[in-house]
Amino acid sequence: MIQVVIVDDDSFIRESLKVLVALDPDIEVVGSAGDGHEALALLKQLPHADVVLMDIRMPNCGGVEGTKSIKEFFPDISVLMLTTFDDDEYIIEALRNGASGYLLKNIPPDRIIQGIKTVHEGNLLIHPDIARKLAGFLQPAARPKDVPPKALETYGLTKAELAVVSSIAEGHTNKEIAAELFLSEGTVKNYITDILSKLGLRDRTQIAIFYLKNQRGDGL
Repeated sequence: MIQVVIVDDDSFIRESLKVLVALDPDIEVVGSAGDGHEALALLKQLPHADVVLMDIRMPNCGGVEGTKSIKEFFPDISVLMLTTFDDDEYIIEALRNGASGYLLKNIPPDRIIQGIKTVHEGNLLIHPDIARKLAGFLQPAARPKDVPPKALETYGLTKAELAVVSSIAEGHTNKEIAAELFLSEGTVKNYITDILSKLGLRDRTQIAIFYLKNQRGDGL
């Protein structure tokens, strides 16, 4: 079971989302909160949680600040932003602070359920346009190492690892990457672990940024 916490300042939305996502037999809603502070306090009390479904705009402690606090205490919990606002700046800040992706509230319920499963599997849920903007918004201290064009080989990446990096930047899941490259999902996970180590990066978001920062019209 994927254990989910729902965070939204609107109690009606919280209860509606609880009913919707609980329709999936693989998901269990283990708690809800009205802002980021409440969410962090709740997570400290729960025995376990996998995914936080978090609204971006909330009083007291919004989704960006809440995500940052949650990821500091619980780095293994995936945070999925859910908002009525197609607001690039808020989305980018949330991703910079550790969110695994975002969804708009007006999408069908099955898309929200699939989004929860996608980030739980360790995948990104991010539109390529947002990823490109994210690369430009990063502060120098948060950026992956700058790399000379076409010189990724200096990091010791193999051709297979380069292919995985490219697929991650395109938003593909581990399952999709495995099918595309004729690998097992376990092998893809091992590649990702090695890539993160070689590049000195933290997560898939930074891998995508790394790719986009070094992409040229004729390839890497």
